[in-house]
Amino acid sequence: MIGEHRKELPMPIHLSPSAYALAAHLHARLRGRWQALPGANTGQSTVPPFQAAPIPENLRGRRVELIVEASDLRALNSALASKADAVVVDFDDTFAPTPANVQAAYDALAWVMDTEKPLLARPRALYATEPGLDFGGPASAALCDLAVLLTARPDRVPHLYLPKLETEVEARFWQEALSLAETHLGLEANTVRVCLQIETFSGLLNADILLHVLRSRAYGLNAGRWDYVFSLIKHIGATRPGPVPPRSQLTMDVPAMRAYAEHLVGVCQQHGAEAIGGTASLAPDPANPQPALEAVQADKEREATQGFTAAWAGLPDLLDAVRAGIAPRVRRPSTAVQADLQTILTDLPTPNHIPVLELRDSVGLALDVFAAWLEGRGVVVRGGRVEDTATAELARALVWQWVRVGATLDDGSVLTRDRYRMERRALMPDNVGAARLLDHLVLSDRCAAYFPREAQGLFPDLFQGVTS
Repeated sequence: MIGEHRKELPMPIHLSPSAYALAAHLHARLRGRWQALPGANTGQSTVPPFQAAPIPENLRGRRVELIVEASDLRALNSALASKADAVVVDFDDTFAPTPANVQAAYDALAWVMDTEKPLLARPRALYATEPGLDFGGPASAALCDLAVLLTARPDRVPHLYLPKLETEVEARFWQEALSLAETHLGLEANTVRVCLQIETFSGLLNADILLHVLRSRAYGLNAGRWDYVFSLIKHIGATRPGPVPPRSQLTMDVPAMRAYAEHLVGVCQQHGAEAIGGTASLAPDPANPQPALEAVQADKEREATQGFTAAWAGLPDLLDAVRAGIAPRVRRPSTAVQADLQTILTDLPTPNHIPVLELRDSVGLALDVFAAWLEGRGVVVRGGRVEDTATAELARALVWQWVRVGATLDDGSVLTRDRYRMERRALMPDNVGAARLLDHLVLSDRCAAYFPREAQGLFPDLFQGVTS
């Protein structure tokens, strides 16, 4: 059945001896701390004066980085031959971590690293586990990815993006993991350079603290718009009396979203770090690509005037538009009021109603991405956009919040649980894996932290790993 998850036979992940040794070492030293994450923030409101690490030599002057899903071998080959200034190998939002995909991605790293093009990689987030490996207990996907990335080519260490950071404890965990890995491999301290992804509400409020913890190796902060909005909905959705706006209304011109970008840039400029913009994810129509390319360039021009100096492209066809848009420009003055920042960030407009078409699009987007993800594909092109885990998380959180508050729809009806089920069933029957997953998320009393973690519980056959 279309959209139904396929069952894979249990398949342990095979690592090279050096990668296995490093992963085992990291788990032996850090397991207890990993299992205690995310941990609480210390409540520290200020940090002493500091400067971030300098931009790595091979990244200076680059403007556009091409993000590629780590197990898509054809896309990796294309990216390495492209006009991108740098390539980001992604194990996070665009990656569906089936055993076959994890193995393919790990096996590909040795030849991917054999290039003169600047390389970066994004390991999986700290919440994720890797069922295909066992180090005296469940394996941290982030630590496994790190071990493979640092040992694939001993003479070539990629720069890293650290995703979904929320707390000072998580930043300290990464600092300890990277220091342990460098010592284990005989690398100089701070060989591994990182850019921190500010894509959670807590991470934004603590951006200067996170950067301070990793200041000896962190050269920048990266904006992840849709992950951030998803995190914001998790933060305010349970207590907000009215509906949050649909995705189409959450533009970067909304004061709360503008304040997000401006605060991120402000932290960077205060501490000498680089601000990296978000992902251009429009998929141009081959018959008429110009509208999409013009929209991408305009969005990157906005980022450049805010102070961003580089950005991501989600497709090779967008490289020129991103590069043209993110070119150096005169920065506009910030409008964010620091003393009132949290109020501004949470002050999203309340729509009078939710268009039924927006509801159906959000439900359909989540179903399409979930179905692809359960089949081992982390990215879908839908409605002229590249959609992935981040946008699916946002879509399902929006629907959850609208159902929770009983949002009024533009046909005059109220979005009840039964109305949601009717709309979802019009797109996908109950017995399909993606539908089961979306129902589980939307009809829950709380907004679940991350859908991949929920999927592991719902579909253990897909994620079944090794036994210890």
